Amino acid sequence: MAHPVIEIHELTKVYTMGEVEVRALDGVDLLVDAGDFVAVMGPSGSGKSTLMNILGCLDRPTAGKYLLDGVDVSELDRDDRAVIRNAKIGFVFQSFNLLARTSSVENTELPLLYGELGWSREERRKAALESLHRVGLAGRENNQPSQLSGGQQQRVAIARALVTNPAIVLADEPTGNLDSRTSEEIMAIFQGLNDEGKTIVLITHEPDIARHAKRVVHVRDGRIQQDERIEQHRVQR
Repeated sequence: MAHPVIEIHELTKVYTMGEVEVRALDGVDLLVDAGDFVAVMGPSGSGKSTLMNILGCLDRPTAGKYLLDGVDVSELDRDDRAVIRNAKIGFVFQSFNLLARTSSVENTELPLLYGELGWSREERRKAALESLHRVGLAGRENNQPSQLSGGQQQRVAIARALVTNPAIVLADEPTGNLDSRTSEEIMAIFQGLNDEGKTIVLITHEPDIARHAKRVVHVRDGRIQQDERIEQHRVQR
């Protein structure tokens, strides 16, 4: 039986701008089981980015409860959130966020340098190489970002997200800077990871990307308007 890796109950986020309160999230309830693949869609200002920031332990809710892999992170301070984030979450961003003049393997090792994971240099290198090979970058380990295509850079970013073996992978518009063919290749990687049991939540505004997920959550005005299971489109790999 799958267990929830994300449990959100009555989640609210309010930003105060002078005398004006902006309710970015307004009582959101969401469950994501281990091994699910969820696409979050919504127009600009809908609250999806705020939701992703809270899921990623980058921000705290104003009210409500958030359990990540069974741990209540709603009230944790910044340092404790950082420890949980590094241990349980892998991030993939639209802009790749790779260090220039740094090799693929060194970029992939970065999450292992933080926190209290206690990895030796040899263990870090071995894990990074395995993660790069997993996303199809064998032979590109020593290339710097400037020597890689956009799709290859995103593969490095995915390898970096996977290197700590996180409970969940969060992807924020992971194909936003890629052409359609490369986007399909990246989504094939996500589908393959999901087939292996990884839980994936991604933000996208593109229906063609969302249809690769198993489930689409539509957000508007800080609330979930629709949560639908879909017939998954399989990418040929």
